[in-house]
Amino acid sequence: MRYRFGIDIDGTVTSPTSLIPHINEKFKSKLTLDDIKEYDLTAALPHLSQGEFYSWFRDSEPRIYAASPVSENAKNILNDWKDQYELYYISARGDNVRDVTFEWFAEHAIAYDHIELIGSHKKIETARRHNVHLFFEDKHDNAVEIAEELDIPVLLFDTPYNRQPIPDKVIRVYDWVEANEWVKNEFSVQKTLSGN
Repeated sequence: MRYRFGIDIDGTVTSPTSLIPHINEKFKSKLTLDDIKEYDLTAALPHLSQGEFYSWFRDSEPRIYAASPVSENAKNILNDWKDQYELYYISARGDNVRDVTFEWFAEHAIAYDHIELIGSHKKIETARRHNVHLFFEDKHDNAVEIAEELDIPVLLFDTPYNRQPIPDKVIRVYDWVEANEWVKNEFSVQKTLSGN
């Protein structure tokens, strides 16, 4: 049996700073990642209405996603995993950025078995349907809900916007190297072969 991993894209495979240069350019701000204390980015831009921000974001999505940098070590680790694990990317991105997303994976030569853009942050049903054994996420409430509903471990990539308390099945990691070490300890080939 090969373990199947559910993997969020934005803020997990892509750097959590991906949006910030675009926001700073458009809104003449000087935000850093440390200024983003909530997943809702408008909280860091109180002078903007949510409507104004999301209208800009919707128009800029393809350009932002095309330019998103890969998180440090993500590419090498994911590509190392490709022969041992099934890599199922489950993203809140919508179908409007499908081509951009697949082009980004091709351009950066990042391995995948399946990419699903569900257009919503509600990933539980998609993760359940694909029977994933482990999930990788940066959004706090998603990580908690997936862990509790599906009774699987979720690795939560630490950022200033997700530092609320977490239950036991959610494991906070600080980078892909730490995530890889956790996977080696918990999902090794030996454990798979021995049936543990």
